[in-house]
Amino acid sequence: MGRSGSAMELSATLLVLLHLSMHVVDEGHAVNPSCSCIRYTSTYGKERGTFSSPDYPRPYPPHIDCLLYTFVAAPHEIVELVFTDFDIFKDHLDCTRGDYLKVYWEVQGPGPPGAINERSAWARELCGSRADAPPALYSPGPSLVLEFHTGAKQNNATGFVGTYSFIDRRIFDTDGVHVPGTECDFQFSRSGSRPTHGRLYSPRYPSIYPNNVRCSYHFHARPKERVKIVFEEVALQKGDISCLRRADIIKVFDGRDTNSPAIAMLCNELTGYEVLSTGPALLIQFTANSATPGQGFAATFLFQPPPDSTAADSDRLLKLSFGKAFESLGPEVSATTSSCHQEFSSDGTKHGTLTSPHYPSPYPPNTHCHYEFFGRGKERVRLIFQDFYLYKSADGSIDCTSVDSLQAFVNVDGRLEKVETFCGIDLPKPIMSNGPKLMLEFRGTQSSRYSRGFKISYSFVENFGINTGRQLKEFPCAFVYNSSEAHNGTFASPNSPGPYPRDTECTYFFHGGETEKVHLHFTNFDVEGVLPCHAVSASDYVEFSNYMTEDNRFGRYCGQMKEFHVESERNFFKVTFRSNDRLDGTGFKAIYQFLEATDEYRAPPVQDKASHSLCIFDHFLMLLILAIPQLHHQLYH
Repeated sequence: MGRSGSAMELSATLLVLLHLSMHVVDEGHAVNPSCSCIRYTSTYGKERGTFSSPDYPRPYPPHIDCLLYTFVAAPHEIVELVFTDFDIFKDHLDCTRGDYLKVYWEVQGPGPPGAINERSAWARELCGSRADAPPALYSPGPSLVLEFHTGAKQNNATGFVGTYSFIDRRIFDTDGVHVPGTECDFQFSRSGSRPTHGRLYSPRYPSIYPNNVRCSYHFHARPKERVKIVFEEVALQKGDISCLRRADIIKVFDGRDTNSPAIAMLCNELTGYEVLSTGPALLIQFTANSATPGQGFAATFLFQPPPDSTAADSDRLLKLSFGKAFESLGPEVSATTSSCHQEFSSDGTKHGTLTSPHYPSPYPPNTHCHYEFFGRGKERVRLIFQDFYLYKSADGSIDCTSVDSLQAFVNVDGRLEKVETFCGIDLPKPIMSNGPKLMLEFRGTQSSRYSRGFKISYSFVENFGINTGRQLKEFPCAFVYNSSEAHNGTFASPNSPGPYPRDTECTYFFHGGETEKVHLHFTNFDVEGVLPCHAVSASDYVEFSNYMTEDNRFGRYCGQMKEFHVESERNFFKVTFRSNDRLDGTGFKAIYQFLEATDEYRAPPVQDKASHSLCIFDHFLMLLILAIPQLHHQLYH
């Protein structure tokens, strides 16, 4: 691009900008007489350079027809842009008219690196406030171009300022062996001298991945070893939509191929998600079919040694599973020499019982215990309390912060997070982990002859505590209800009647006969959130659909609701429950019925407690009357 005559007629403010940027700017080239270009090819020994809109931090001028910011790196590098401030007047929602900043990074055609022309397609358009701009932009190749345009309206928007840097793209190479003839399939083997751990990325990471692509990552460990994957960053699409409705999705299979059970389905955005295979094989399948690809994913893998090896001792297990998050709780928590520290692995047994020290006798004063649970595959840890009696202060305080207590921790975003605290003498409801790991911490500073502690039944479950329907192995948590098997029944949220686990999506499929419809009667409903139950309010939700895809007839349901009914329009109905990593509720319980399409639903008669008690009294009185003749005979004969 050669400097055009119109480029010499820049406004005084633009000339000031060019003058201030001379230490990092090469001579620009114009695509056409209306465009000017500032070219960045070096940071001149610094870690980062800077760029900004004209006149920043004062409002930018109107009528900037086309100002190009061109960043050109070395062939083995990519461009990183980070906006430290962003304020472009949003005249239109789609940011394609008025004031906007267009991003080009798939530059094609003849010319020097970074050259664009009228046939170049932009990757995205930006406008609005700082919240509308991405945290960072990464080019897939060695060049990136921004096009800044302002309309005729004068406004007080200040524009943008940011930093740029050139990064060696080889640090984002996947540590597997690329499968010849495929676009993005990799093999990871434990054989020979290959490392026991490494990294894997989606195509073009950290830039956006291409659409219409499917990548497979095959892992093959040694016999008795496990494959552990930690998804450090997943950024496919923004929002909290069900993974079944996403065109871009990551599926993890607990075996060599897609016929193996699905451990996880990942979509939207999340961090620190961990999976562990049950055996030496694991498959990750990444499918991208949307028109709006995201950044993708960055993950680590580890071929974990068998549990009975010296490499998997207690300290090693803690480090591999909870890592720094566990150590951050302090030396007492990370110490494995505690007299009441216990570990429970599903390799040993799928269920068992744990008790406080000396149970059922009182626990000693100054007791500090840790109980850690390690599952595998899609297993979740479920705890059911059989007895619970901790020291309770005489004033009857219900605050658990300063009394004897039992706390439950799960792994959220790669860190330990407390999800439950129990104290006093009330029997807690069941609890369930959000993944294959859970930790309990018991602190009993007081003691008395009544404080017998607790008894807990634990189990590693794959059905999420859902005992009705037929579970599908194609999804981590999905259940089918067919009218050919039962015309009515019940279903509930995971871990019912206890609080549902975080980071969980469960789907319930109802299949009726050709002339049938599905009627659902919710008897209990407590799903954390506020209407309209969207991601902006960090709400969990339940949604319904007459189809496998989205159904606009039904909105999302969340919050605490009284009994209500939902009915399908056809013989198929889908119910989706989704929880995030924030707060939780006790979930829902519901009755389902398959009815003929012409039938009206008739609720079963409800008997209140008063009438139920009266009925019991009448029954008792009748038995007493019938027994009187026999008593009279025994007394007088």
